[in-house]
Amino acid sequence: MKKIISLSLVALLILSACLMGGCGGSKDADLNAVLADINSSFEDATSGLAQLESVDDLNKYYMIDTSTVKQFAAEITSDKAKAPVEIVLVEANDTEGAKAIETLLNQRYQQICNTYSSYSPEEYEMAKNCGVTTSGNYVTMIIAEDYDGILAKVNGAIA
Repeated sequence: MKKIISLSLVALLILSACLMGGCGGSKDADLNAVLADINSSFEDATSGLAQLESVDDLNKYYMIDTSTVKQFAAEITSDKAKAPVEIVLVEANDTEGAKAIETLLNQRYQQICNTYSSYSPEEYEMAKNCGVTTSGNYVTMIIAEDYDGILAKVNGAIA
């Protein structure tokens, strides 16, 4: 009987260690490292972008409630004469926060598309082929020439 109890306790300890992150499972992606990788891989698309430094910038530019953000990395076009480029990577604290962030980033995306639909047909074509995606608690808005490649980098990092 003592052996059964001991083996059960050992199995329980191993199981709890695995559930707490010791065995496999998904790891958290460092979004700043992901953005740095994007910048080095897609220099033409990302050169001259201004980095958003604090979570308060997410609120300023996208109206995102800062209490819903676990981490983020973002860069946007600083030169109004250039085509719109915005790369926003956000990890929300939970699924409810991710849904709220997704809604706000979709609003921004629609605003950009609407602006360029009457302003610049070339930039509109580029923007309409981009978008907002959600994977678990990660939400991204990518508006850039190399949308598919950038999105593939992000998805590879958060998978």
